[in-house]
Amino acid sequence: MIWLHLIGHVLLTLLLGFYLIQNLQWYNYRLSRVILHHHAPWQHIALFLAPLFAYIALREYVIVLDVIYAGALYLWQKRIDKRLVFTARVKRFFVLLLGWTLMLDLLCLAKFSCSFFSTIAPLALALLSSILIEKYLFAVFKKEAKSKLNAIDPTIVAITASYGKTSIKNFLYQLLEKDFNVYKTPRSVNTLAGILKDINEELPKDTQIYIVEAGARERGDIYEIAEFLEHHYAIVGKIGPQHIEYFKTIENIILTKLELLHSKRLKKAFLWDGIETKDDEKFIKFGKNITNVKATLEGVEWDLEIDGKKYRLFAPLLGDFNALNITAALLAARELGVDMQTLQKRVAELKPVEHRLQKIEAGGKLIIDDSFNGNVEGMKASYELVKGYEGRKVVVTPGVVESDEAANEELAKKINEVFDLAIITGKVNKEILQKSIMIPKVVVEDKNRLQDILARHTKPGDLILFSNDTPSFM
Repeated sequence: MIWLHLIGHVLLTLLLGFYLIQNLQWYNYRLSRVILHHHAPWQHIALFLAPLFAYIALREYVIVLDVIYAGALYLWQKRIDKRLVFTARVKRFFVLLLGWTLMLDLLCLAKFSCSFFSTIAPLALALLSSILIEKYLFAVFKKEAKSKLNAIDPTIVAITASYGKTSIKNFLYQLLEKDFNVYKTPRSVNTLAGILKDINEELPKDTQIYIVEAGARERGDIYEIAEFLEHHYAIVGKIGPQHIEYFKTIENIILTKLELLHSKRLKKAFLWDGIETKDDEKFIKFGKNITNVKATLEGVEWDLEIDGKKYRLFAPLLGDFNALNITAALLAARELGVDMQTLQKRVAELKPVEHRLQKIEAGGKLIIDDSFNGNVEGMKASYELVKGYEGRKVVVTPGVVESDEAANEELAKKINEVFDLAIITGKVNKEILQKSIMIPKVVVEDKNRLQDILARHTKPGDLILFSNDTPSFM
C-alpha cells in the first residue's frame, strides 16, 4: 500500500510539473510572467492548486486523483493549439523533477508522511536546479556563438520596432540577397537565447550580411542583444504601446528600443523620425520623407525623398504602413551598396511576409490573412484598406493583445465603421469587444470551432480579414 501511494505521488508530481513547464514555455520561462501576467489565471486554480490541495485531503486516493487529473490535462491539451514542445530543456526539467521526487519520497517513506511540502518541494527544487543548469548552459552556448560569429565576421544589421520589425527584416533580406550571401534570423526569433541557438545551429559560414531581429519584454533585453552582437547597422522602426502591460509607459518602450544603438561597432542607425533623439551624424531619420502614399488591394505606392531627390516606389504588398517598413529596409540596403535604380526594381518585386496581409482566394471568398499583425495602428490600416470592397466584409479577431482597453475600444470603433460581421476569437479581450462592437458579432472561444463558424456565417463573395491571432491559451 505504501509503495502504491508513493507511485501515485510521483505521478501526481510529474503531472503538476507538466502543467508548470507548459506555462513556463509559453511565457519564455519567466515565472513572474506566469504568475502576474497570465492571460487565464483561473487555470492555475483549476489545474494546479485544486489537484494539489485535493491530494492533501485525499492522500489515500492518490491513484484515483491521478487518473482524474491526467484526464483534465488531456482535455485541456486538446483545446489548445500551442502544446508543450519537448525540447532538451523540458526533458532536463522532467529528469530533475523525477530525481528530486524520488529522493524526497524515499526520505519520507519510513514515516509515510508525504504531504503538501513533499509535493511542492520537488517542483521548487527541480525549477531552481533547472534555472541554474540553464544559466550555465546559456553561458556555454553564448561563448560558442560569439566564437562562431567572430570567425565568420559578417556585417551585422540589427532591427527592432514595436510594429513591423519582422517585415523590415524580410524586406531587407529580399533587397540584398542577389548581391550578397545574406542570412536572417528565422520566423520571429528575436530573443538573445533564440539568436544564440540560431547562430550555433544554422548560421552559414559564408554569410556576408547577417540580419537580426531584436525583441524585448523588459528593459535591458535589447541592450543584452546589442552588447553581444556589436552590430554595424541598426534599424529602429515605428514605436508604439505594443506590450504596454510589461513596460507600463511608452517612455520605457522607447528607451528599451533605443538600447539597439549601444553597439561598439555602430556605423549607421536608421531611425523612425517619430522618436526624439540627439543629433548624430550616424543617425538617418525616415518617415517624414515619405509622401503621397496610395494603398489599394493591388499594392502600395509612395514618393520617397533622399538627398533632395524624389523617387516614386511601388510594392505589390497590401497596407500603407508597408511604405514605412520598406523605406527602412531600402535605406539600409542603399547604405550597404545597392543603387537606387536596382532598389526600385526590387521593391516592385517584393513578396509579402507570410500572414501579413496575404491575399488568398478560396471558395469564391476573398481572404486577407493579417494574423501576424498585432498592433492597433496596423490593424486599423488594414481595415481602411478593405473599406472600399463592394461585397460583405467579415473580420475575425481577438482584438489587440498585450495592450489596454483603450486600444481595443479604438479598434472596435473602426470595426463598427468598416465591417458587416465581427467574429471575436479567444477570451483575452472578449468582454471589452462584446461591449464595444455594435455590428452583428459571434464569439468563438474555442478556435477548433472557427472553421465551422466561418462556414455557417460566410458565403461566396465575402471578404474575410483575419486580423491578429493568439494561441488558444489566451
